[in-house]
Amino acid sequence: MSVSGGGLKRRVSLVGLIFYGVGNILGAGVYALIGSVVGLAGNMAWLPFLLTAFIGLLTGLSYAELSSMYPQSAASFVYVDRAFKIRALSFILGWIVVFSGLFSAATVALGFGGYLSVLLGLSEWGVSVFFAAALIIVVSVVNYIGIRESTWMNVVFTLIEAGGLFLIIFIGVPFLGSVNYFELPAGGGLMNILSTVNLVFFAYLGFEAVANLAEEGVDATRSVPKAIIFSILITAVIYCLVAVSVVSILPYNVIAASPAPLKTVVLTVLGPVGGVLMSFIALFATANTVLIVLVTSSRLVYGMARDRALPAPLCRVSKRTGTPTLAVLFAMIMSLLMLLLGDISLVANATVYGILIVFLFVNLSVILLRRRVPDADRPFKIGLNIKWMPVTAVLGAVVCLLLLFSFDPLIILIQFTIVVAGLLLFLGLGESISRVSCG
Repeated sequence: MSVSGGGLKRRVSLVGLIFYGVGNILGAGVYALIGSVVGLAGNMAWLPFLLTAFIGLLTGLSYAELSSMYPQSAASFVYVDRAFKIRALSFILGWIVVFSGLFSAATVALGFGGYLSVLLGLSEWGVSVFFAAALIIVVSVVNYIGIRESTWMNVVFTLIEAGGLFLIIFIGVPFLGSVNYFELPAGGGLMNILSTVNLVFFAYLGFEAVANLAEEGVDATRSVPKAIIFSILITAVIYCLVAVSVVSILPYNVIAASPAPLKTVVLTVLGPVGGVLMSFIALFATANTVLIVLVTSSRLVYGMARDRALPAPLCRVSKRTGTPTLAVLFAMIMSLLMLLLGDISLVANATVYGILIVFLFVNLSVILLRRRVPDADRPFKIGLNIKWMPVTAVLGAVVCLLLLFSFDPLIILIQFTIVVAGLLLFLGLGESISRVSCG
């Protein structure tokens, strides 16, 4: 029995995939994150971004190789399923990614609502939630209309979002060389740099979402791996230049004390007009993140349903728009419901912990598949190897494992609860997720 209206349409070029990756990685977080990084690393704030880009690239290369082997929507789920052949494990990891994405969409949408309500002089919590809900509905409609329309919206918003960071870099040019870029905060040492790596790692999350668009990418076995790697490298350069610029313009202790560090920097150089401009850019940054997360989350739900890990109707594809209709609707409704939780930053951090678990298993999947299917077609293959063993995948797995031990116990407990809920859902669905294909 088929419940599908056909497969997804290949309409996203390499450039479009890169914009998805860059837009998702830059996200809204860096607009506030930079203050915490500068507070710990001082004028050396550029170094944690550089180190973390290298760490992210380790797992990024694993995604690149696996996406060339299995260019399918439910990326992480498919990779682990093919490598470990344990359906419960792959389901739980897919569940973690979906859960993480939808909480992320709700959290960032609330940020958008907060920015917009302040700009309009309406500070009530209910107004912020209303604006957040409106954003989720609007971008979900764009998501349903078609991947081409979603891609163009993402391109425009990413350019605006990156434009805010390029503005920081541009206004910082006259100040370059005004400080010692190897100066740490008073009493701080190199351990400060290492302590920021875990924090900055969150700023690079998002490259993995590109792999979920593999079924809509043109020449996906080659374009998706390139897009993942280029996304990490491009954002690394932008992050490092921004870090250098902000400490050149203002003392690092002033930046660290500001609730809106980048806005404070622009205000210092351009005055009130610059502050308003950065507020508007923040609106586009948050809206873009919500768009990307809902697009990629709906594709993951679609892919899992098509592979009989979720109810089959979720892989229904509209013949008219070529998008996964019910998966888009599911992502929208769940994100709207999560808005009711209000401040969900704690749970959002727990889901980031979950993403690290997924990264660990993706790196292990590369290693396992190299051993099990050494002759499989790999249009992109990690080059640094010891015999058959991919060195970067081993290092990526080790780093992810170490980072997992650096979280607060409460975060671990919340993630454990999410995993148990996913396992109960898997057991509850039982045979209903394997009787009907999307075929």
